[in-house]
Amino acid sequence: MKKINLNHLDTEFYQETLENGLEIYMVPYQNKKNYFISFATKYGSDVISFTDKNQVTYKPPLGIAHFLEHKMFEEESGEDPFTFFSKSGTDSNASTSFNNTQYICYGTKEFEKNLAYLLKFVSNPYYTDENVEKEKGIIAEEINMYQDMPDFKLDMKIREGIFVNHPRKIDIAGTVEEINKITKEDLYNCYNNFYIPNNMFVLIVGNFDKERAIEIIKNEIGYINKKDLPTINKVEESIKVNEKDVTIHANIEISKIAYGLKIPKDNFIEKDLELDLYLEMLTTILFGSSSYFREYVRNEKLLNSIYTEWESVDNYKIFYLTATTEKAEKLIEEIKNTFKNIHINEKTMNRIKKVWIANEVRMIDSVTSTINNCFDDIIKYGKIIPNRIDIIKSMKLKTLKDIIDKIDFDNISIVKMMPKK
Repeated sequence: MKKINLNHLDTEFYQETLENGLEIYMVPYQNKKNYFISFATKYGSDVISFTDKNQVTYKPPLGIAHFLEHKMFEEESGEDPFTFFSKSGTDSNASTSFNNTQYICYGTKEFEKNLAYLLKFVSNPYYTDENVEKEKGIIAEEINMYQDMPDFKLDMKIREGIFVNHPRKIDIAGTVEEINKITKEDLYNCYNNFYIPNNMFVLIVGNFDKERAIEIIKNEIGYINKKDLPTINKVEESIKVNEKDVTIHANIEISKIAYGLKIPKDNFIEKDLELDLYLEMLTTILFGSSSYFREYVRNEKLLNSIYTEWESVDNYKIFYLTATTEKAEKLIEEIKNTFKNIHINEKTMNRIKKVWIANEVRMIDSVTSTINNCFDDIIKYGKIIPNRIDIIKSMKLKTLKDIIDKIDFDNISIVKMMPKK
């Protein structure tokens, strides 16, 4: 078991890889009562085609990763995992994203029993023709429900505007037409190719005995053999956005906008984490709560609410800005002007670095924040980053300006969602 210190945070995590390739990450706390367990596979809706070890290529129905996650909660014994966990006052859930699926439980009691059960039910799928057919109607209702939600519709439209071919433009849940094609054989095929130890990891944060945790994991998962990972067949994505400007209408009272910026990673020499921090620094300075932009749009009454985020998608970095506004065109013009007139100084950058470092120190005291941050690190960078504060401290204004000079701020897609008349 490898012990690694999280620099400047007075905390350490432990890492071990079993012989079958399963990765285990643990952050034990003695001063907490609760724990949080995540058992995850690096498999999500981005995988729309893969070739197995026998050189057979599969293109399963869209939405199958999400469908598979739903069906993992059906056991041959008839026992309901949610009911099992609730007996000890433990919460449980699961989620599918573009690049991973995770199964979680969190509580304060029965750590060992709950860890063993979580590992066991995720490692023993039970699909039948009958339970697959039953689930289709449930997921179809979920898909249709989201179609009526303005924020979801806006998110999908901006993704369709940014991506030409990439599956990020497709709903994680798929379409009703596609899920109706899913068979139990499809589910077992995807499960057997991606729910394998060397494509999965266990992450535990909170109050627990790390030695017992390792022992339980080995008992429940150690016997499962390592397998050859399939080759994921990726589509070729255009450097340019798919659509520059789109207007749609919805049952809303106040208009919404989505602004997407598409940046090829090949333009930069910085590593993923370093590049992510510099790009986040840029948009925090431009659009953060203390930015000139925020002050101006508040004074001009151009903004009701705003949300920004960066997303890594294969060879691209994507910036999303969504906002609610009564003056969509004026707000979009101000966003464009903000990107065209970037003025950043050392003082502002250093102030944000101090805020980020303070946030890192504050969040390490929260079990939930810690597991979320560690999970994101594993998915994005393949490991937990132990020296994030050192990297933040080392950030330089010149590097940020060099990165800015390489960005094409005109490679954008804009979606305006207007109220129906």
